[in-house]
Amino acid sequence: MPRTELTRRELVAGGLSLAAAAALPGGGRAAEVRRLSHGGFDIAVLSDGFLTLPAEVLLPDARQDERAEILARLGGDAAGAPVQVNIPLLRRGAEVILVDTGSGSHFQPSAGRLVANLRALGLTPEDVTAVLCTHAHPDHSGATTDAAGVPLFPRARYVAARAEWEFWTDSGFEQRWPEALHGFARGARRDLLAVQDRLTLVEPGDEVLPGITAIGTPGHTPGHLSFEIADSTPLLVTGDACTSDVIFFEHPEWHFGFDTEPDRALHSRRQLLDRAATQQMLMLGYHWAYPGLGRAERRGAAYRFVPG
Repeated sequence: MPRTELTRRELVAGGLSLAAAAALPGGGRAAEVRRLSHGGFDIAVLSDGFLTLPAEVLLPDARQDERAEILARLGGDAAGAPVQVNIPLLRRGAEVILVDTGSGSHFQPSAGRLVANLRALGLTPEDVTAVLCTHAHPDHSGATTDAAGVPLFPRARYVAARAEWEFWTDSGFEQRWPEALHGFARGARRDLLAVQDRLTLVEPGDEVLPGITAIGTPGHTPGHLSFEIADSTPLLVTGDACTSDVIFFEHPEWHFGFDTEPDRALHSRRQLLDRAATQQMLMLGYHWAYPGLGRAERRGAAYRFVPG
């Protein structure tokens, strides 16, 4: 069962503070696009804007004094804090690959900027050839369709975990899971079913594209995937397996309020951070401070995020 009783509507209503918007220059859009080459791919980290998450979601396990200190460091206030949305764009030959699509018009209005930022690079949605889905929450898959329900990336093939598909499309979902998740399920079905004819379902460990392997990091959702891009030092695209580069590096034992299976998510996060620190992997986090690139460095029983 999920820890939070907040619904999607409550998250949106509670997530639009002017203080949070002012905390991010340009309303959350990065002034320059971070680029790198890795594993034969040219990678650009695009911004989809930002979201504002309530304190109860970001820090359900923290004491009040801990909450206040961390929320201030994140640029928030007592109610919550902004988090960035970083979407990797990978190019190699004719392939143009997105890892997740952002919110589109289906979540908070401070997000949904992916297409505009694609166009700023001289690309259109028609140029995208593949979309790798970490999971089907609305801030990750909401731009699968436009406001009219038409697929936004008409030439793209999609990849998602079989467990993710089975979880959200379960005909008995509303009977098995609490009402707080029903809105998320409707959104996930909207997104997944819209591209069902071009969707490949994969298992953890599968090579989803040459040089890109699906890594199972379940718990945030039952089918949550991270993606490893092979190179002499691999790049691990983490999705929401570790939602904050501040909170969950420094407190890997704390839960995140929107994890569907909280203890399973905590286990996945510990495994991911331990492996990343041991192997000195490069990591890219979806909601980390832009551009979300860095490494995990051990600090006692916890970690420190080292931008890179």
